[in-house]
Amino acid sequence: MTMRRLLAAVVVAAALLPGAGCADDPAAPTGADGPTVVPSAPVSGSPVGGNGPQVCVEAEAASSTAVRTYVEETGRMLAAAGANDDTAARTARKRAQDALARWRTTLREQSDRATDPQLRTLLTDLSAQVARLGTDVESIDETELDRLQQRLDQLCSR
Repeated sequence: MTMRRLLAAVVVAAALLPGAGCADDPAAPTGADGPTVVPSAPVSGSPVGGNGPQVCVEAEAASSTAVRTYVEETGRMLAAAGANDDTAARTARKRAQDALARWRTTLREQSDRATDPQLRTLLTDLSAQVARLGTDVESIDETELDRLQQRLDQLCSR
């Protein structure tokens, strides 16, 4: 386990955290009239129908919490492994795995609740991708997770 892996986890987390981009960010998308405003929650003009806005809020909140916990615990696991503290490393690994399990469960629940077919399918796909994650940072398919998160952001008017 290396510090490079921890850095990779932090990069993945930053990419996945809802609201990571904001209008004050110089790298934020801009239109002809200046910076594009990126709302932090679904708005009434959301492209998802039915109960989509509520489902989006729940899914994004679960994502934010899970990714933050996953990165923190993976960092603790790496630090403990580096210090040869097997007990602390196992505890942190278990907490990271539990965070992913809760995230996956919430995504499945929200997929079941979603009345919008596109959102339902996306949440099912995202849940399946989260199910494939592990506590080995090298196993994270950053490209696929980012693609799914971008689709969620787009559907949820982010």
